[in-house]
Amino acid sequence: MAQAGTYDFDAIVIGSGISGGWAAKELTEKGLKVLMLDRGRMVEHGDYPYDGKGAWEMPYRGRVPKELVASDYFQSRFGGADGSDRIQYFNNDRLNPYAYEDSKAYRWVRPAIFGGKSITWGRVSLRWNAVDFEANKKDGYGNDWPVRYEDIAPWYSYVEKWAGIAGSKEGLDELPDGEFQPPHPMNIAEEWVKPRFEAANPGRKLIHIRNANMTEDKPEQGRTRCQNRSQCARGCSFGAYFSTQASTLPAAMATGNLTVMPDSVVTSLEYDEKAKRVTGVRVVDANTKVGKVYRSRIVFVCASSNSSVHLLLNSRAEGRSDSFANRSGTLGRYVMDHIFRVSVGGQVPGFEDTIEYGRRPGGIYVPRFRNLGRAGEEEVGYLRGFGYQGGAGRGPADPGGFGAQMKDGMRKYGPWNFGMTAFGECLPYKDNTLTLHPTKVDRYGVPQLIFNVTFRENEHKMMADALETGKKMLTAAGLKNVYGNQDVHVPGDAIHEMGGARMGNDPNDSVVNKWSQLHDAPNVFVTDGAQMASTSCVNPSLTFMAFTARAADYAAKQFKAGVI
Repeated sequence: MAQAGTYDFDAIVIGSGISGGWAAKELTEKGLKVLMLDRGRMVEHGDYPYDGKGAWEMPYRGRVPKELVASDYFQSRFGGADGSDRIQYFNNDRLNPYAYEDSKAYRWVRPAIFGGKSITWGRVSLRWNAVDFEANKKDGYGNDWPVRYEDIAPWYSYVEKWAGIAGSKEGLDELPDGEFQPPHPMNIAEEWVKPRFEAANPGRKLIHIRNANMTEDKPEQGRTRCQNRSQCARGCSFGAYFSTQASTLPAAMATGNLTVMPDSVVTSLEYDEKAKRVTGVRVVDANTKVGKVYRSRIVFVCASSNSSVHLLLNSRAEGRSDSFANRSGTLGRYVMDHIFRVSVGGQVPGFEDTIEYGRRPGGIYVPRFRNLGRAGEEEVGYLRGFGYQGGAGRGPADPGGFGAQMKDGMRKYGPWNFGMTAFGECLPYKDNTLTLHPTKVDRYGVPQLIFNVTFRENEHKMMADALETGKKMLTAAGLKNVYGNQDVHVPGDAIHEMGGARMGNDPNDSVVNKWSQLHDAPNVFVTDGAQMASTSCVNPSLTFMAFTARAADYAAKQFKAGVI
């Protein structure tokens, strides 16, 4: 434990998920003594209770009674907490509520374990492109990003090499290539769709998904390539996909510089108004309810976007009614999530004598093709764009009948089906907000969070276009019985929450600077989704990793120079 001055540690990292794990790894490897705090219970790597189990070996054959989901996990039921093999990883919404009755419809999916959502995430790992960082300035929605793709590209490469990303190099400006292991191969139906899709839809590509499920071993990390079990959300004892437990936490622990404290609820940050510094982190033991303050020279806030904003909102300087970090008035504003719940699909003819061996962790991706500033682009009547994720598969046939007829039918397979789901960009709106409830508090005395976040006309137009365009593209590619669905969709559904403490150059119009550093407390860094000034249309976790590694490198240099 560092004893420099009155400090307990050189740095404190709040949160142990994808961003927190990277912060701990980078800071400890650079010689800093680090305390990592998380409100969740500890889950040791390999201690995953249902890893490799069959449905018959799990409670309710892997299902969860509807009554339990409705009473304790009601906000998480669309986010993966509906399986008995993984529900224990999620927040119990009855014990730890937010002010849902006072909020607009929002599904806040929260983890309840050390390692956070790095255990349960979808693992799709895509880079932003140059247009993404320029869009706010170009179309006037949101503030101008203080960084560009060229600033982040080296850090994308850095985290990709460590994490292990499977993918194919395609040379596309709209989806920049990364540092890839070989991709998970397309199956026979996807290989049939790809050339027909691209020929029928010029300028649009159908490529291998890029995901953090390794196709090659990483013996230096003690990790083994993917076993194609499709049980990722249970935890993987092989370490085949990137998670805190399998990757960044062991690296940080190996330095001897890391102290971890699970079951530690961070309620607020102590702030010195004169020094413009955070001087301490207030923590309540989740089990004993005993409080304590830990002090450090640097603080990394990586609690996951909404939770990080929640913490900052509740961190008030003495004599102030609002947060010390809210000089700009933008803290808790411009909250975003990706749109989805739009799916299209159809049948792939033929291949009735083949089935797929194993259960790959991903299939295909169709990169964004709307509003890229290219000559001859179709006018679509909305801003930004979307991409599709999906794949092909073949399941059991509907047996029908009774007795011998049903038994015979159960031995057969149905047709090959190909499907895609659209993920699209949400514009940053000032009045999409998170605020503290004036009277309702949680069991630790922290005001509950109110969500006032909605999708607008631009997002609805984009979803409608993704539906109709998807059907047209698959029909043109030769699929049969093409269909499309658009389900009810509210913010939070995609679990890609971003914004609330946005990045910018102007302290009067943003919360953090280009180094993810609070304008009003330069010893505090916010490196998860809260800092995002826009969302792009691609899954955001890889970008959080890159920003965190970059910020930690900068913070360590500032620390060693005595600046912070």
